[in-house]
Amino acid sequence: MTTHSPAPLRVGAAAGFSGDRTDAAAPLVRELIRLGGPAALIFETLAERTLALAQLARRADPAAGYEPLLDELLRPVLADCLAHGIPIVSNFGAANPTGAARRIAALAAELGLAAPRIAVVGGDDLMAPAYRAALREALGAGADADADNNEPAWVSANAYQGAEPIAQALRAGAQIVVCGRVADPALVLGPALAHFGWAPDDWDRLAGATMAGHLLECGAQVSGGYYADPGFKEVPGLASLGYPIAEIAADGSCVVTKPAGSGGRIDRHTVIEQLLYELHDPAAYLTPDVVADVSQARVDELGPDRVRLSGVRGHPRPERLKVNICHASGWLAEGEISYAGPRAEARARLAAQVLRERLAPQPLRVDLIGVASVLADDGGALLRQLPEPVLGGARDVRLRVALQHADKAVAERLTREVNALYTCGPAGGGGVRTALRQRLAMRDCLLPRAAAPTRFDFLQEPAP
Repeated sequence: MTTHSPAPLRVGAAAGFSGDRTDAAAPLVRELIRLGGPAALIFETLAERTLALAQLARRADPAAGYEPLLDELLRPVLADCLAHGIPIVSNFGAANPTGAARRIAALAAELGLAAPRIAVVGGDDLMAPAYRAALREALGAGADADADNNEPAWVSANAYQGAEPIAQALRAGAQIVVCGRVADPALVLGPALAHFGWAPDDWDRLAGATMAGHLLECGAQVSGGYYADPGFKEVPGLASLGYPIAEIAADGSCVVTKPAGSGGRIDRHTVIEQLLYELHDPAAYLTPDVVADVSQARVDELGPDRVRLSGVRGHPRPERLKVNICHASGWLAEGEISYAGPRAEARARLAAQVLRERLAPQPLRVDLIGVASVLADDGGALLRQLPEPVLGGARDVRLRVALQHADKAVAERLTREVNALYTCGPAGGGGVRTALRQRLAMRDCLLPRAAAPTRFDFLQEPAP
């Protein structure tokens, strides 16, 4: 990658979460090749719950624990990215970045490609015993979830690392950088740091590129996906959304666009919605690399599907890193059954009441999908306040009931009780579906940077 270059850097975002569309990368790469110039491709596939589930997967299989769609994401574009010098940066390493790197190397071999230079960013995983004392102190009261052995029943403990190791890896010649838990905007800031050679305390430029990363981190949200609301906020071509590209300038400002001819829309409205997404304080957006201030930023439309973000200010980065700790918190049982036709809603309500009586005193979450499934509370108080059907009412209702409990056997009983509604009534119930899974909860804390140092290593050292 070229350093200290005044040329803009184009970064395409081919995924916004684990489970995103796997056909988004190819149009982005074709567009980056067509436009020419310095470019990078990112895949953002990691969330807090995703990482905890990845840790569980790695416990079951030491070779697993990385993004399960890795092959589908990379296979269509790996050859083109390597041939055209487009680095790939992603957090799809999840709980096993080295495992992901090995799989990418194997995929390249399967495709008949020369072995790529793959860097693995580490330092986020704090599950080793050496970190326990510091994490307990940072968490404070309630840190120990398992009183029997006085050890937290933790599934994962990960610090949000920043962009510097990504930049270091790219400067050292990495063609692919595999990360675990880094802050989402760092996936974009890392390539920008490597490309422009900014100083680590050039706060305004770092903040600008960080917010470019924030605009890209959810993939097609900024292209109109999450924005769409028919009859109110129309978005054309939603089935063929173009995933976003940020053209980052040397001053840290950026222009957000998408591949020519793709669906969706990028305008001032979509960009502002995504800019404010998950911002607690627009004047102090905390990241491991910088505190970004967008309170005076400008969002200007330059043309169709071209929006410029400028005027982002930056302040010194926080002294501590955020750490998320996921731990087991019992079992979640769910059961669903459908009722249709005359008095369907009344029969669904009666079924819910039967389950409440049968499973008392355990509190249930009851939803009448099609009537009340978003606002109903665990105790059912809101559901009981809704008017009972008189003649008619909803004629197509899916009843969902859920129970969480520390004892697997208690939770599992709900699945049997829902299944029993087939013959125990009310009338006409069908399409039963049940599930039982371990529940995860999360706590977070702040840890001094020195307690969680980061680094990168090459999977295989590049040839001199």
